[in-house]
Amino acid sequence: MRRSRMKGKGSSALAMTGVLLLVLLLMVAGTGCSKSQESDVADEGEFRGLQSFEAITLEGDSYTQDDLQEKEATLINFWSLTCRPCIAEMPEIAEFAKSLPDRVEVITVCLDGSTDTEKTQAILQEAGFTGTTLIKGNGDLGTLCMNIQYTPTTVVVDGAGNIVGKPIVGGQENLKEAYTKAINEALTSTGKAEL
Repeated sequence: MRRSRMKGKGSSALAMTGVLLLVLLLMVAGTGCSKSQESDVADEGEFRGLQSFEAITLEGDSYTQDDLQEKEATLINFWSLTCRPCIAEMPEIAEFAKSLPDRVEVITVCLDGSTDTEKTQAILQEAGFTGTTLIKGNGDLGTLCMNIQYTPTTVVVDGAGNIVGKPIVGGQENLKEAYTKAINEALTSTGKAEL
């Protein structure tokens, strides 16, 4: 009698775990994948930039606000492993990143990359993206990640970590044009020459 009760409890716990995993997957899927939209990042009162944070790259290195200061502008693409449009645009992002001068960079933040680093690496490798990809972060980066409602979302920050212009939300018909415009806005806002 006692064994059958234990089996019942074990099955019940297993079923509950399955339900919780399903809910978690639905929540992750619900964050993502959007066509072009207006800004869906928290308003300026809640989030102002990336002045103080520490992140871990896919390679296990540290990345902070000090790394942003090394460039005049940094375009940051937020994506997820469950977002097909994010993955579909990654080769175009990789090509765009390679065309930029040294004073500007593109980095990506894979919001769920720490859950499957091998898959994250495989997607980036297949796309040809050789830049920095962050998979964990705290401080201002953690706040920004929590406030992103759709993937892909892309922001541009200046060397001081200030977000310049409106976020680019969803896939873009002309990614190069949209990203170039956003980067030029960041550059000119700090008195730097456009691309």
